[in-house]
Amino acid sequence: MSGDDLLPIFVLALIAGFFVLRLRSVLGRRTGNERRRREPLSPAADLAEKVVPIPARGRPAPAAPSPAAESAGIAAIKAADGSFDEASFLAGARSAFEIIVNAFAKGDTASLQPLLSESVFASFGDAIRARSEAHETHETNLLAIKAIEIVEAALEGTTATITVKFVSDQINVTRGADGAVTDGNPDQVEEKTDLWTFARSLRARDPNWTLVATHHA
Repeated sequence: MSGDDLLPIFVLALIAGFFVLRLRSVLGRRTGNERRRREPLSPAADLAEKVVPIPARGRPAPAAPSPAAESAGIAAIKAADGSFDEASFLAGARSAFEIIVNAFAKGDTASLQPLLSESVFASFGDAIRARSEAHETHETNLLAIKAIEIVEAALEGTTATITVKFVSDQINVTRGADGAVTDGNPDQVEEKTDLWTFARSLRARDPNWTLVATHHA
């Protein structure tokens, strides 16, 4: 093979070597220590960077149990009652909240009694009677339930108890016999946070839960 025949091969080798060097300078070499590239559609992508602590607002509410304690309570209830479903329970709790708040404002004890324990019904009844004796009326406009969540759950014997936090926007006004406002402001919307505890015997045929305690956070 003559020198003239080797010249094209030599030129092609130089060109190939040039492209190899260029590719290495652009892509770099893998050493095994590179950070793994994130999958753009992975649910966990950027999760740690987006978790921001939310500061507490207003008066501090009672401390909520840890997620482990909540899970243990819910798990115990589900083990004892295979039909229990958190979403269905919260839907029922929401309906109960709306009915009870509106019935209390109207003084409708007939609607309240089936939904309340004896002690809570007695407390609500006392407030309604005191209002009536003072010739006052109470108006509640429940504008929106902005948040609802289970904050505590427990099973003692066959009785399950679940505490639910409701955050709602309301307008509450009390009027005297002459219709004048004695408490509240008809033009002011208040954000209220309520902790309501519901209970049910898992041996009872009645699937309904009863309100056994209330607390304003």
